[in-house]
Amino acid sequence: MESAILKRRDIDFLLYEWLDVESLNTRARYQDHSRETFDAALDTAEQIATDLFATHNKKSDANEPRFDGGHVTIIPEVKTALDAFCAAGFMAAGQDYEYDGMQLPCVVDKAIAAYFTAANVATSAYTFLTMGNANTLLKTATPRQVERFVRPQLAGRFFGTMCLSEPQAGSSLSDITTRAEPDPVGGIEGERQYRLTGNKMWISAGEHELAENIVHLVLAKIPGPDGKLIPGVKGISLFIVPKYLVGEDGVPGERNDIALAGLNHKMGNRGTTNCLLNFGEGKFKPAGKAGAIGYLVGEPHKGLANMFHMMNEARIGVGLGATVLGVTGYLHALDYARNRPQGRPPAEKDPAKPQVAIIEHTDVRRMLLAQKAYTEGALALIMYCARLVDEQRTGASPDAQARAGMLLDFLTPIAKSWPSQWCTEANSLAIQVHGGYGYTREYNVEQFYRDNRLNPIHEGTHGIHGLDLLGRKVSIQEGALFRAVGEEVAATLALARACDKADLHGYAGQLETLWRRIGDVTATLYGAGDMNKTLANASLYLEAVGHVVIAWMWLEQALVAARHADGDDFYRGKLQACRYFFHWELPKSAQQLDLLATVDTTTLDMRDAWF
Repeated sequence: MESAILKRRDIDFLLYEWLDVESLNTRARYQDHSRETFDAALDTAEQIATDLFATHNKKSDANEPRFDGGHVTIIPEVKTALDAFCAAGFMAAGQDYEYDGMQLPCVVDKAIAAYFTAANVATSAYTFLTMGNANTLLKTATPRQVERFVRPQLAGRFFGTMCLSEPQAGSSLSDITTRAEPDPVGGIEGERQYRLTGNKMWISAGEHELAENIVHLVLAKIPGPDGKLIPGVKGISLFIVPKYLVGEDGVPGERNDIALAGLNHKMGNRGTTNCLLNFGEGKFKPAGKAGAIGYLVGEPHKGLANMFHMMNEARIGVGLGATVLGVTGYLHALDYARNRPQGRPPAEKDPAKPQVAIIEHTDVRRMLLAQKAYTEGALALIMYCARLVDEQRTGASPDAQARAGMLLDFLTPIAKSWPSQWCTEANSLAIQVHGGYGYTREYNVEQFYRDNRLNPIHEGTHGIHGLDLLGRKVSIQEGALFRAVGEEVAATLALARACDKADLHGYAGQLETLWRRIGDVTATLYGAGDMNKTLANASLYLEAVGHVVIAWMWLEQALVAARHADGDDFYRGKLQACRYFFHWELPKSAQQLDLLATVDTTTLDMRDAWF
């Protein structure tokens, strides 16, 4: 029976037929691997995700974590699933052998992650936050910090979080007020110890008893000589603040001064604890006094730059989560449409004739085709970005590695935001395919929608990523990132024009016109002479560019599918989804770019009182 979590055939297509992942095995880092080892890891991931993650997805949604003032209670199936994940070595799947990792390519690691996230996004959140925490510390921490806090995470003994937002600051990190006062007494030999006081809000996986310890990565400000916090992001530093202090033997000991003030109750991801944490309120007194003990990571006042290692990884992770929630919703809708009889074709009204499966109705096929186009286009983008990580890490030359980094920097806001918008729309269409059953809790698709609706906010809203794309990524290094992506698009266009499929020639022309149009519109927006006007419609810019990028991903897939389409329904489906995207979706970008070219100030000119 084909899985309703993910379509393995599509994963194999992306990895082996399009992205040529097997070619990575010629590189020193991956030379021990082959398609057999990749497939074995994927098979294991699919099995554990199917047997232990998907089986409690609805139960954890209906029985969210509870806090009695002292302890958080989580259904036992969550720990069983997480223990199996860790025992299989997936927490360190992409890590060096030095850290007991598998040294799998990032693109394979992300395909593995896709299974767990699609099966149960709430339970998998504990693992992927931990992996992001560990990756950040591997880039920024001291060897002693790595031994004490990273190795236990990669072994699955400790779990990790990221603590950025505060109740009064939200996404405006320059306004955080958590303080970190130097504490010269005690601590780990050779480490700079601080005492933290403040509050952190929306901390996913911030409190639980699923692991021996929780390693919080906390942004806070070290006071200046006058005792005042340094304004803005320049004053922010990064700290390791564990739930339990860790002794020289690596064993968790005394409770740190971190208290759970309460759990937030979200519309989705209900199985993940989401917390308001108080640091340094005095509920616990490590070493005999109030104040949460933390250890500085890297240099003082460089915290935001250090935390960006985790934030950028998390943004692609959010895009992956949004994508695969859309994929599994689509597969559920497809199965329902094939098996739900209702109505008859317009030309056949005889009530004595049997009803047909609803997939025979054109509008249902329209909704399914839209879901396929959104989700498989988004999955291609996420896998492409993961492949860029591998190129950045192991490329043939420093120039090739740097170029991969440029492409990844440009695409990251799109990889986060486009799936969050359009794969959530795919989940909405999955509900629509189910009709009245779709919004009942007896069917899975309503939960997929609720879970996915969090992703347009997770790790920065569309507005924030629109500002990042238009305000930074297209202009930094004198437009070098934009040009690098344009060169990759041009290479795809050349291949499409050399292909013997006439449809692909037309798609190439359409894509080329719109990519050039993006360049012209970007120049027009920057020519406004007023950044308020330039950025007034940055979210629309993000959506327009995102659609063009997804069209590029579809043309890339179509080039592969076109070589096999004569006798295989899988490849024919790819070509039809590409056709749908170019005919039905991409024209939206042309209209949006026309509006952006006017440097319209309707939203900017609106005033509070007029609402």
